[in-house]
Amino acid sequence: MIAPENNSAFVANMEKVLDVYKESYSAEFPVVCMDESPKQLIQEGKPSVAIKPGQDARVDYEYVRHGVVNIFMANEPLKGKRYVQVTEFKTKKDWARFVKRIADEWYPKAKKIKLVMDNFKTHDASAFYETFEPTEAKRLWDRFEFIYTPKHGSWLNMAEIELHVLNGQCLNRHISTSGKITEEVEAWQTNRNYKNKKINWQFTNKDARVKLKRLYPSIHD
Repeated sequence: MIAPENNSAFVANMEKVLDVYKESYSAEFPVVCMDESPKQLIQEGKPSVAIKPGQDARVDYEYVRHGVVNIFMANEPLKGKRYVQVTEFKTKKDWARFVKRIADEWYPKAKKIKLVMDNFKTHDASAFYETFEPTEAKRLWDRFEFIYTPKHGSWLNMAEIELHVLNGQCLNRHISTSGKITEEVEAWQTNRNYKNKKINWQFTNKDARVKLKRLYPSIHD
């Protein structure tokens, strides 16, 4: 979904994100994109019957729902790394704990992590103070620079691209348990990181000012 015309808030946030994407790789100031997506837990019904001589294959389309899990995704496009975590919920505390993992497990030596994400209500520094003691909350808050994609601009978040790849390569079938999904996404993460799959982002502010010209406010004297 694209923002309505003459949307100064959209283009301001978009240009900020696109500026960040132009930056060269830096281990001290990595650009990390974060997103999340639900995944239904679904159990197949009666098993399908394979084709036999004189008998067509039979497929039972009944299935049983076992709720929904949340999948957090963090990826560093310039380094070709991504980190996935499956959680039961996606509350502010779940988000804060995932972001703590970004800071302490995956980027412990970074001076400041530039975290690109959408402006969802749980994606806020207040989540640190609702989850951790003040000293720890402030330590985590100081590790990050939050960079928000604009409303209707989820396509600007490269973590969304990684989630699409994950869903297409790994989660494109019925899976009934959280444990099995965790096992599958960890194997996918390991394999994709081993292959060092990067995202070659080409869209720039110059491109946006031409291709998305209608989104920019008209300036009159």
